[in-house]
Amino acid sequence: MRDWFTIENLENLIEQYHLLGPIFGIFMTAIEAFIPILPLVVIVVANVNAYGIVLGIVISWIGSVIGAYGLFLVSRKFGTHPKLQRFVQNKRVQTLIKWVDMKGLAPILVLLCFPFSPAFLINIVAGLSNIRRYYYLTALVIGKFVMIAVTGGLGYDLRAILTDPKKLILVICGIFLLWIIGKWVENKLNKRVERDLRAVSKESHS
Repeated sequence: MRDWFTIENLENLIEQYHLLGPIFGIFMTAIEAFIPILPLVVIVVANVNAYGIVLGIVISWIGSVIGAYGLFLVSRKFGTHPKLQRFVQNKRVQTLIKWVDMKGLAPILVLLCFPFSPAFLINIVAGLSNIRRYYYLTALVIGKFVMIAVTGGLGYDLRAILTDPKKLILVICGIFLLWIIGKWVENKLNKRVERDLRAVSKESHS
């Protein structure tokens, strides 16, 4: 394994990825929305190294928006299906749906800007809420561009990153910082969700 993991082999892999064409890059970032265990950061880095930083970011952006909006539409269309009610009626999901209906797009847009936010859950909850399709698509276009531009910028020029320890450390620190900030924002919003809904509940019972 260590013998295979060389700069040359990685560059050959990137070149083979490039030969598959931009449609493949779009497909990979789109399918990640439906299969959240796929590493979005790795896919974006592969795209910017295979197609160049500008085209790679555009390809990743298009694919990510398509996938996220597709999951949003699927959630909206089939959210009332009896077989999905166990998930839909989950306490956390219902809490998030009510809060999104109260607060609108602003907090969702903030979360979409970070690569380690729970995008899979965000897209589903947004689909189950009363947010208008056009508004959510606008939030996706803006939020995903910010997230992918930052991620792509950090991971561009794989050879330079892997051969320069300083750059490698900076990239690792940058990605780790994004993860920390994303989780901090997510925790803050979760606390705000609980506080706002408790306040609404008190008002309704008073």
